Amino acid sequence: MTARNFGFSSTAAEVVSGLDLSGKTAVVTGASGGLGAETARALASAGCAVTIACRDTAKGQRIADSIKESTDNDAVHVAALELVDHSSIRACADDIGETYNRLNILVNNAGLMACPLTRSPQGWEMQFATNHVGHFLLTNLLMPLLEAGAPSRVVCLSSAGHTRGPVNFGDLHFDKKEYEKWEAYGQAKTANALFAIGLDNKFASRGIRGFAVHPGAIITDLGRHMDEEDIIEMSDIIDSMAGGFKEVPAGAATSVWAATAPELDGRGGLYLEDCAESAPAGTDGITTGYLDYAVDPKLAEQLWKVSEELVGQSF
Repeated sequence: MTARNFGFSSTAAEVVSGLDLSGKTAVVTGASGGLGAETARALASAGCAVTIACRDTAKGQRIADSIKESTDNDAVHVAALELVDHSSIRACADDIGETYNRLNILVNNAGLMACPLTRSPQGWEMQFATNHVGHFLLTNLLMPLLEAGAPSRVVCLSSAGHTRGPVNFGDLHFDKKEYEKWEAYGQAKTANALFAIGLDNKFASRGIRGFAVHPGAIITDLGRHMDEEDIIEMSDIIDSMAGGFKEVPAGAATSVWAATAPELDGRGGLYLEDCAESAPAGTDGITTGYLDYAVDPKLAEQLWKVSEELVGQSF
């Protein structure tokens, strides 16, 4: 195909323009609004069958109906998913298995950001429990479908927020040290990136590739826990960066590119931003970049083992 050039301002619709995803299947978590909804819409517009996995299924159904109407694609489904309830995660995986006999794309989009100290039913710090552990369990439960759909891709939404902190294996849930919401967010986003690296290392030989994505700075419901001081601080930081804020259609573009780009065929284990492979923070021409601890394969393997212990199941 002719060379495609995308960048900071490219939209999800532009990324799938000219692609035919007919016969492909996808699951997008947290797709009842924001980036997830736009990701699902773009995939459906190219003919992909899409399941919206979300907490609020009524809201999810409204998005599904909207996508059906705007894309003329009736293969848009809704599945209930509560990422801190492992029985819900297992039921969601079963639901998806009843809908599809194979899965080509999984976009782990759902998440929390900078919430007050809250604990999951297991007593885990909520951002880590939701953003990482819940997706870890769901993804592994869907592995048989992903293998059946190979070559398949798993897209994990990380963030430049990973620079706020590495995974603290000695105190994952802030049981010892004082809770700091941005440090906890950083840990969770680092875990998302490491999960993509670990997954690719383990399953590339089976045709399942993992990608970590920094979507950019976008104003969505993800920021609902931010107070005025947080908003001012973040706005100052983003305004000082090249490009500044993105609109939602551009914010979803890199996720959609990771999920569909022919340019990524046969590749994986990458950290992506602005519809391109990223590079270490500080590299010329890169908007934000990544820190080494977010792509370290040894840390990815350590996180995998810890995550298996947390969910009580080996994969």
